[in-house]
This record gives sequence, C-alpha cells and structure tokens, in this order.
Amino acid sequence: MTLDEEKKAVRAEAASRRREAFAADPTAPVKLAERVAAQAARLGLERGVAVSAYWPMKDEMDVRPLMTRLHGLGCVVALPVIVGRDRPLLFRRWTPGAALAGGVFGLSEPDSTAPEVDPGVLLVPLLGFDRAGNRIGWGAGFYDRTLARLRGEGKVVAVGIAFAAQELARVPADDRDEPLDWIATERDIVKLS
Repeated sequence: MTLDEEKKAVRAEAASRRREAFAADPTAPVKLAERVAAQAARLGLERGVAVSAYWPMKDEMDVRPLMTRLHGLGCVVALPVIVGRDRPLLFRRWTPGAALAGGVFGLSEPDSTAPEVDPGVLLVPLLGFDRAGNRIGWGAGFYDRTLARLRGEGKVVAVGIAFAAQELARVPADDRDEPLDWIATERDIVKLS
C-alpha cells in the first residue's frame, strides 16, 4: 500500500470517529475551552500572544468558546485565510462579534480590512492524530505549508484541536508533514513527542 493509499484509509476512519464524537458530546467545546484556558500559560497562550484559531465547519471541534476565552485573556486571536492553492495560510485578526466573509471551501474568515497577524501559536483542526505528533487532515497541505513557513521564520507552537476519540495508534506521515507540539481535547492536554 502506498503512503497516499494509507492516508486515504486513515482519513476515512478518522472522519468517522470525528463524526461520532461530535454527535456524542455537545458539551465538548466548552470542556475544551475550560481546559485550555486553565492551562493557557503551559501552551504559551499569554496576554499579547497572537494565536490562530479556525471557524469550525461541519463536525470539527468548535473552538469559538475557546476563541472568546483567549480574547478575554488578552491574546490576539486570528483566523486563517486561504490565499492560493499551494501557498501557506495568511491570518487576519478576529474579535468577538466581527463580521466574517465567505472564503474558499466554505470557510468563514475576516474580511480584507482586518489586520494581518503572524501567530506564535496555531490551533490546528484535524481528522486524526497520534502520540508521535502526526496529524492527518483533508490532504490539501495548508497547515503543513504554513507551519513550515512559520517554523522557518522562528518559533511557533502547533496545538492540534480534536475530540479525544480522534486519537489513532499511528498516522502515516512523510517529511512534508509538519508535526504537532501539543494536542488539546475535551479530556486532556498532552505534549507530543
């Protein structure tokens, strides 16, 4: 089996797990927000730090309660903007109540008047993760390219955001796949190896 075939199979399993977890616990986003806020300093989420989040789609872990908490803690919160198919993401500042525009793939993103932000912490959506720090998404590579760029420019922390049920024994990866530093779920926050 090729790496691409293996990733396709893992994506299907991980997507199924995420759908089930999303349906099983509607309180998970609040639990996640409370857990991360209680351990914010451990993750580098301190006053003035720029953190990218994401506006949830479908059955992704909803980080909107966490975004509001982080804004209240004094973090500069931003959302991703897709600027091109094979390019890293750009991030624009978000504040509670800010109007969002429709973006590529149905994403909700700040409009072009919102200031650009270079985040020090990325909250990364995913389909599945393992304890080695590997993640699998939909395969477009936006976060891998973005993490590679930001890591090349200096220190950045990648925190995978997931339901605990999205943990897999092993996620196939190669040298194009950028690892996570942490995983945060409704149950725990774990430093990954």
